[in-house]
Amino acid sequence: MTLDGVVLVDKPEGMTSFAVDISMRKIADTKKVGHLGTLDPFATGMLPVLCGKGLKYMRFCEGWDKSYNCRALFGKTTDTMDITGETVTENYPSDEAMAELERTDYAAVRQAFAAVAETEEQIPPKYSAKKIGGRRACDLARDGVEFELKSTKIKIHSIDINSIERQAQGFIVDFDVRCSKGTYIRTICDDAGRMTGFGACAVTLRRTAVGPYSVSDARTPDELRALKEAGDMSFLLSAEDALSDMPALEMSSRQAADLRFGKKIPFDIKADQDGRTYYRACREGRLIAVVYPAEEGGRTILRIERLFDHD
Repeated sequence: MTLDGVVLVDKPEGMTSFAVDISMRKIADTKKVGHLGTLDPFATGMLPVLCGKGLKYMRFCEGWDKSYNCRALFGKTTDTMDITGETVTENYPSDEAMAELERTDYAAVRQAFAAVAETEEQIPPKYSAKKIGGRRACDLARDGVEFELKSTKIKIHSIDINSIERQAQGFIVDFDVRCSKGTYIRTICDDAGRMTGFGACAVTLRRTAVGPYSVSDARTPDELRALKEAGDMSFLLSAEDALSDMPALEMSSRQAADLRFGKKIPFDIKADQDGRTYYRACREGRLIAVVYPAEEGGRTILRIERLFDHD
């Protein structure tokens, strides 16, 4: 049976996001699958996968905020900014430095994370899935190709330190992050490490939420496969529900009919001058289209961004 909708996958460590897609093609019995937000192989956690007709909704979900839990080791840096990479520097704090950090409750570390939380631009890691001339940056880096990555605008909504634990060498900071699309947690670790003077790299990374979805509701590919074989489809979510946070506009029967024929319709709503604000155009609870208001000929009309009610 072909699956249409959203499946919340808890990606295991060591598995690539593309490998998750391959696994989901078999589970969903369709080649039409796509994930929201690539995770590094060493990272685990929430990876929403849209299947079948659910792919039609992807473009409206790609900008969702994301949440993570990370553990960073201070005193070591690597070429990948995580524990899987080759060591670049080791600068573990001395016993005297550790004593001072503990005496101040790691004030310098807390200040570094507070400063990183104000970051508005970030340069992606060279070992990332960022595309350079059609190739992934990580592939170029492994091939020894020299290249530069441009900074991108990001938004870090919050960084909360859960604990700081002294190790035989260095110390580990366990923290939670809520951030915009395109934010690299490994870069947050690296930036905070540089600010303290010790350097740092990510030891573990788990994505805990994407948009409205929590990892507590996700299942591993093996668990999903077992449920599918048992005939339990409770893991399949409606892709339309992914737009539930988008404001809705109730259409009259005439307006709904006009939208179904692809017509622009007049509507008493203010057009957004700073960009497009998307709305769900609905008729008696049924989604017809995603629309946005625009000025045309001295009046406000609804333009269709994506028509759904024609299948």
